[in-house]
Amino acid sequence: MRQIGVLALQGDVDEHLAALTRAGVRGVAVKTQRQLDAVDALIIPGGESTTVMKLLRRFSLEQPIKDRVTSGMPIWGTCMGLIVIARDVADLDQPCLGLLDVTVRRNAFGRQNESATVDLPIAALGEPVFPAVFIRAPWIERIGPGVELLAERNGHGVMVRQGSVLGTSFHPELTQDDRVHRYFLHLLEKPGS
Repeated sequence: MRQIGVLALQGDVDEHLAALTRAGVRGVAVKTQRQLDAVDALIIPGGESTTVMKLLRRFSLEQPIKDRVTSGMPIWGTCMGLIVIARDVADLDQPCLGLLDVTVRRNAFGRQNESATVDLPIAALGEPVFPAVFIRAPWIERIGPGVELLAERNGHGVMVRQGSVLGTSFHPELTQDDRVHRYFLHLLEKPGS
C-alpha cells in the first residue's frame, strides 16, 4: 500500500492523516529523513511558514525534500505549505523551497477574523463546488509558464499544479470532502497528466 507522508513539524497534521485514511491510503507523520525516505508522496500542511523553514533546516529535511521532489515524488502544500513550496513570496525576503514556480502573498485574504468557507468551483474535481476553507490564506500573484491554474478566488490563484507539485491556498483537510486529497493521490499514478 502506498504511504503518504504529512510533514509533522507544525500545522494540521492529524486532519490530513484522517483525510488520507478516508481516501483509502495510509498516511504517516514525517519528522525525519528516514520517515521521508519511506513515503511515496508528501503533504506540507498549514502553519507558520518562516518557522517551518527553520525547522526543515534544523531537522535536515530541506535538501532531502528538494531532492525527492526533483526525482519525481509528488508534493502538496496547503496554505502555509503553499508558501513553503513556492519560488518566492511577494515583497518579502523569505526562504522557500522553490519547488513550484509561483509567487505568493502571505495573509492576502485577510486576518484570522476574516477567515471563511467559500464555495469554490474546481473544474478538475467536477461538481459540486468545493467547500474551501480560507484561514489567513495566501494567494498566488504570479504563475510561471509550466504551472496550471486549477482554481481562483477574486481574480487570484488559489489552486495550482506543476507536474507532480500541487499547491492550495485553502485547507481541504478541514472539510469532509476528500476530493482534493484524491486528486493529489492521482499524481502518484500520472504525475505529468
